[in-house]
Amino acid sequence: MRRSLAAAAVAIAVAALFLGPLRRRPVRQLPAGVIELHSEIAVDADSELRGAPSGTLLHLAPDFNGRAAIVVRGDNVTLRDFSIDGNRAALEIRAGLPPSNTSFAEFTRANGVFAEGVTGLAIERLRCRNIAGFAVLVSRARSVDIRRVTVADSGSRNPLGRNNSTGGILLEEGTADFRVIECDLSNIRGNGIWTHSLYTSARNARGAIAFNHFREIGRDAIQAGHVTALSVTGNSGSRIGYPFDEVDIENLATPVAIDTAGNVDASSYDGNRFQEIDGKCIDLDGFHDGEVRANQCINRHGPASYRYGHYGITMNNANPDMRSRNIRLVDNLIDGTLYGGIFVIGSGHTIARNRLLRLDASHCNENAARFGCYYGPADPEILEAGIYLARGAEHPSPARHNLIQDNRITGFKMQSRCILAAPGVDMRSNTIIDNVCRDR
Repeated sequence: MRRSLAAAAVAIAVAALFLGPLRRRPVRQLPAGVIELHSEIAVDADSELRGAPSGTLLHLAPDFNGRAAIVVRGDNVTLRDFSIDGNRAALEIRAGLPPSNTSFAEFTRANGVFAEGVTGLAIERLRCRNIAGFAVLVSRARSVDIRRVTVADSGSRNPLGRNNSTGGILLEEGTADFRVIECDLSNIRGNGIWTHSLYTSARNARGAIAFNHFREIGRDAIQAGHVTALSVTGNSGSRIGYPFDEVDIENLATPVAIDTAGNVDASSYDGNRFQEIDGKCIDLDGFHDGEVRANQCINRHGPASYRYGHYGITMNNANPDMRSRNIRLVDNLIDGTLYGGIFVIGSGHTIARNRLLRLDASHCNENAARFGCYYGPADPEILEAGIYLARGAEHPSPARHNLIQDNRITGFKMQSRCILAAPGVDMRSNTIIDNVCRDR
């Protein structure tokens, strides 16, 4: 843990170099009490907007028409010390995700704070609740510092009543030099904190998501989407993938404590701790040339409590521009999974000193009828392995030239199912040494 905290300190210090000090600017103080908003409040460049010392609440009226309660229109802006009630009950629009060529900035309205194309944005000690869109939506920005923001009871649903990803804090479309620090998010229908860019857009870059806390998140607590040089450090949370009925299962949005999408490299997931995850602990879809170290995910209940339970850690390669390679996956704890421990594709990985405990709680494939966990004749053992060496995922990428060493693996029949390979994958093409495997 000492090493994890040191890594976090370095990441935050690096981010601070990019952000730099904001210049002194005029302060605009909001009136005390409740302010009913029928349209958005614009904040121009080189200014600070703050709440009254006795408290300011911005409440979106039922006829509110705007992108957000607060729209930032210029550079070098600070927002601090006020509350936003988004009146979700009146303003929620049941809609799915935007089309693949449309950003959330173009698509989602009734947000808490919206900023696009700005440089030098600081948001501190905002309290957001009942937001229909995103609590904070930042697009195509640079030098963004979001700190100690509280978000509760936010996000909308799609026509089927499932989450549509909204509710949390989103940085998108090539936002760079950012940090989201010490925020608290609870009862969020969609993702908690995430980065996102269209495939045709620049990746997000040089950021830190650190020391945030999450409770009752319907999709992903954290998603690193299409980003380079991101540090995800010291975050914690519980009940990821709840409530059951709002999980967007029709669109295969399995909840994840720390998710990955797009092309993600030069990044680290370090020292994060989660418990009660109805889904995956860490999904590495698009992650390469980075480190996943000293993270913990613990599930304490029986398999019936995890309707969408899955593997502990999975690799994937949906983005055609990346290759799953050179991941250091070390010193992690996975305790209690519905299926296996680590799903491996690609090459050059070091998978070492991980503790993979109480795996395969569903007893695949013996309980296949009850838990639907028989994958099929092409990969009959895929869900029951401690570590599974696969042929590929979205694209072919056989597991080979990887080091798998000093892992402790326990669970249902793990003595014999500890490390398995897919048909056509030669285990001898990997170095597998000094792993300890036990049934319990």
